[in-house]
Amino acid sequence: QEPLIESGGGSVQAGGSLTLSCAASTRTFSRHTVGWFRQAPGRERQFVAKTHWNGGGTTYADSVKGRFTISRDNSNKAVTLRMNSLNPEDTAVYYCAAQRAFTPDFHLWGQGIQVTVSS
Repeated sequence: QEPLIESGGGSVQAGGSLTLSCAASTRTFSRHTVGWFRQAPGRERQFVAKTHWNGGGTTYADSVKGRFTISRDNSNKAVTLRMNSLNPEDTAVYYCAAQRAFTPDFHLWGQGIQVTVSS
């Protein structure tokens, strides 16, 4: 079973919204910081947002602040990314990733899901 499975991607027009979901199978989900990253064609993967394991605090990339909202549900081992006011620059493959508490790296990654925003 894949440790992280993304869903909810697709195509939308500029100004529209999408919600991505990440379902985890790890038993210690509540002790993982979970984040979303994205990679556009020809570009490096970049950080989008994360929700911290300790208290659920959130961090966002400047490019998505005020438009994207990340949230987690520890009881269901799930994280969602609500994306509003999408623009073509948000087009990318989005990846869910998990980082175990007190470790430096995101060690679990999903397969990625495509988000396409047309102008």
